Amino acid sequence: MAEKTSGSTKRFGVRYGRTVRHKLANIEALSKAKYKCPYCSAQKVKKKSAGIWECRKCEKVFTGKAYTAVKA
Repeated sequence: MAEKTSGSTKRFGVRYGRTVRHKLANIEALSKAKYKCPYCSAQKVKKKSAGIWECRKCEKVFTGKAYTAVKA
């Protein structure tokens, strides 16, 4: 039976081990997801860099966690 890998970690092939690839896939899925803006409540927040998020609707820039826009 073939191993099922996540889409973003297929680029690694069989290298680095299953656990590391699955952890990385979860982190990448979190950081690439769209989040709800705390200012205008639109589902348009995307990551600019580590811990910096931007709403594509109201153009507000704010901080959050490194991989999620949710505040601590």
